[in-house]
Amino acid sequence: MKQNPERTHEQETPISYSVSVLSSARRRRPGQTKTMVYGSAVRHNNNNSNGNSFHAFLEGWLVRQQQFLDEIVYAKRFCHDDSREQDLRDLIARVLSHYQQYLGEKSRAAHRDVFLVLSPPWFSSLERALFWIGGFRPGLVFRLVANSVGDLSQDQVQWMETLRAETSAEERQLEEELARLQESVVAPPLSELLRRRGRAVNGEEGNANPVLESMITEFEILLGSADMLRANTATKMIQILSPVQTVSFLAAAAQLQLRIRRTILTLII
Repeated sequence: MKQNPERTHEQETPISYSVSVLSSARRRRPGQTKTMVYGSAVRHNNNNSNGNSFHAFLEGWLVRQQQFLDEIVYAKRFCHDDSREQDLRDLIARVLSHYQQYLGEKSRAAHRDVFLVLSPPWFSSLERALFWIGGFRPGLVFRLVANSVGDLSQDQVQWMETLRAETSAEERQLEEELARLQESVVAPPLSELLRRRGRAVNGEEGNANPVLESMITEFEILLGSADMLRANTATKMIQILSPVQTVSFLAAAAQLQLRIRRTILTLII
């Protein structure tokens, strides 16, 4: 059954609406399979494969995330033992490598279909509502540290405030770019291209349209920039913190992520 476009628009967040419009309207890139149906049910065969592949990776990644959290919780029991500092540093390095693996796989998935990653169907609507350009807001790092690390020095507080100001400024720049892209989705001439695309017969697609392809690339760049800001903010925070403090911060981050996921699953079940 077709949905009322106006009703759907009202229920979706601005970015999810922009993503859904462009996802339905995009023309296939060289090497992509033909669109099956046009409309809310538009899907590419390879996009389905891409989504399933990344979803499978994510499920495995979350299992390893729980394993790392167990290691971190255990390490916190001995974190004030100076002889264990190198063990903490090794654990921190392995956890950061774990996050880097996620970002790498996410980047590859986004290159295949950026819209799928911006509004992933394997997350619930509540989880997606917490998203900021395809992930957590970089400023969340400061809240996690404030709630998990209680022995900050005055120098650390000052360095954190400097980092907070830099991060906020970059967040605003990315939000302005997102707003510009969202306006482009509904403004001429792109809106006319979308309407023409909607009148395609029998789901057949023509050659890739350079305007739409450019828009796809811009969304991919925006997502990459947001992921880079997330990673850079966390990395700079860890440089400010001591190994013991970093372990507490990483524990809080993993607990929040896994708690949200478990809460959603509990509500579904």
